[in-house]
Amino acid sequence: MRRFTFAAWTGALLVAALSGCADNAMVVKGQVDTYKQQQLALTRQNQQLQARATSLDRDNQEMGAMLAQVRQQSQVVEAQLAAVRDQLRGVTAQLTQAREEKKSADHKVQALTASVQRRGGASITPNNSFLKTLPAINLPGVNVRRDGDVIRIALPGNQLFESGSARLLPGATGVIASSTAELQATYPYQIIGIEGHTDSDPINGRGWHSNHQLSVARAMAVYDLLRTRSRYQPSQMFIVGHGPNHPIASNATPEGKQRNRRVELVVYPEKIR
Repeated sequence: MRRFTFAAWTGALLVAALSGCADNAMVVKGQVDTYKQQQLALTRQNQQLQARATSLDRDNQEMGAMLAQVRQQSQVVEAQLAAVRDQLRGVTAQLTQAREEKKSADHKVQALTASVQRRGGASITPNNSFLKTLPAINLPGVNVRRDGDVIRIALPGNQLFESGSARLLPGATGVIASSTAELQATYPYQIIGIEGHTDSDPINGRGWHSNHQLSVARAMAVYDLLRTRSRYQPSQMFIVGHGPNHPIASNATPEGKQRNRRVELVVYPEKIR
């Protein structure tokens, strides 16, 4: 009876042990499955984070390229603004110089008037009717026009001087003499201004420091010829050099530059009598 009981008891223990192992295996399997699911979820999350990082990196590169482009455009705008400022300073300087030249010309006229009045009681009187008649000058390239209360006779520079020179060409005497003859016939007593003009090209190693200096020298050359070859008195004439400040055509074309290179004989309303 005791042997049976011991065998039964041993069998019962064995069955219990086997049953416990089976339960432990099921628990372990469940834990493994849980870990696998967690690993799969972490893998998916990592992939999502990697894709997000790649997208952010691409956006960062695009933003960097856009920033570089904006900086480049800003540099271009700054350069354009600097160029406009330089042009404005140049125009302001030219305007200031033109005002100074006008003031100088006014002073010369005043001095001339005072000088004439001191000589034997001569007087200068206005003559507003003189604009009704223009001198009949029919020479190629010579232009006669009214300009406010004065008359301007533009003598083309290419008929008077070589390029960059103030020395009169051989044929210049005829052009100046023919124009002056008509002036003397119509306006023998008027004040005559001799104004030199150039184009805007800079002077490059031709013996002149500036276009203003060249324009004064050319006006002086015409003045010297009139002083010796005409009946106009030295006290009746004055010279002005404007350089490129008063163009009558655009300096952007060769034709315009040629028109701007000129010497003008300017007939004023005032006359000496």
